[in-house]
Amino acid sequence: MSAAPANGPHSAGASHAGGGPLSVDRALDVLDAVAGAAGPVPAKALARRLGCSLSTVYNLLGPLTARGHLMRSGGGYVLGPQVPALYRAFQRQTGIEEDARELLRHVRRATGTHAYLSAVGQGRIAVVDSTLPVSAAGGPFAVGPDHGAHATAHGKVLLAALNRPARRRYLDAHGLPRLTDRTITSPERFEAELVRVRREGLAVSVGETDPAHTCLAVRLPGEGPDGSVRALSVSLPTADYPARRGELASVLTRAAAGA
Repeated sequence: MSAAPANGPHSAGASHAGGGPLSVDRALDVLDAVAGAAGPVPAKALARRLGCSLSTVYNLLGPLTARGHLMRSGGGYVLGPQVPALYRAFQRQTGIEEDARELLRHVRRATGTHAYLSAVGQGRIAVVDSTLPVSAAGGPFAVGPDHGAHATAHGKVLLAALNRPARRRYLDAHGLPRLTDRTITSPERFEAELVRVRREGLAVSVGETDPAHTCLAVRLPGEGPDGSVRALSVSLPTADYPARRGELASVLTRAAAGA
């Protein structure tokens, strides 16, 4: 989460380095902070997080609560009733209809591992749905933007599907940061990895995001309604991967072929 320096907060109408109003960034920071919290978040805690005054936070909370993105509870602020409507619209626009959800459930039943649907579009990669319970939080493959896609199996599948200029733009923006000692950080090695993914139709990340977790992924045929490319993946403990690789690869391949 970005925050203004504590020793020099900007005014609400100022512009940040990206050219947009800082107030928009801060309002989104507030929304992200509330969404990422385990429970209600007091306004004072949001002010400390953003490094700005309490009055500024209240100025941001006003429109967010008025439009239903947040609401006030006894202990602070929580997500509001507009959020489910936004998520339903997101599902519709990215193609997460009942058939996609059933595909995830099928893979979950067939493998006993959690399954994930990911997509790339407009230069962003995200996990858009999964079989993880709603109560689950965090984890290396959580639903939401994936800023370490180079180290995940679904990220490799999606990056392999992009043309070279689009992939170069993505990697120029995000880089190849080292997340574990297994993460591929060399551009040449990473391109070779994507060649292998395209040839075999399967991507694997063995402890590249988190040493304890491994994921496998395949590309889904076609595109989402928004033109995005999508991937189907599963995750499991790294210790279980050697014995289950063939089984999981087979389930993913068959599921994608029938999608």
